[in-house]
Amino acid sequence: MPVTAAIRALRAAGVAYTEHPYEYEEKGGTAVSSRKLGVEEHSVVKTLVMEDDRKKPMIVLMHGDRDVSTKELARAIGAKSVAPCSPEGAHRHSGYIVGGISPFGTRHPMSIYMEGTILDLPKIYINGGRRGFLVGIRPGDVARILSPVPLRVAI
Repeated sequence: MPVTAAIRALRAAGVAYTEHPYEYEEKGGTAVSSRKLGVEEHSVVKTLVMEDDRKKPMIVLMHGDRDVSTKELARAIGAKSVAPCSPEGAHRHSGYIVGGISPFGTRHPMSIYMEGTILDLPKIYINGGRRGFLVGIRPGDVARILSPVPLRVAI
């Protein structure tokens, strides 16, 4: 298994997790990873790097089968607008390439927001810092390590 910055961060935090490699498909998204791992897409969590109108980057954690209402997110955080970062911007802020972005072990600290209903799941699957590599983890452990702000911005 790969030892990524995300894995090093999880080990340093003493968090229990399971490793789930799969064959990555370009632009396959969570539909592909959930199918290949045999889990519900709702429990596969996307790590999205976004930025507000002042170009301040943030991470948004969202269910794989849902999208982020950028209008609701902007309203919730007091910004005029929020938009996804370019792939280059996401890499610059996180240190990861698109398709392999993990919220753990990012290059630069960023505010982290999480769709609140993710906390209701018994286990989630989230990127481990490399394309084709997810980790299974309890949402409570994610909340403890990252201290995300829970929001309701799914559509």
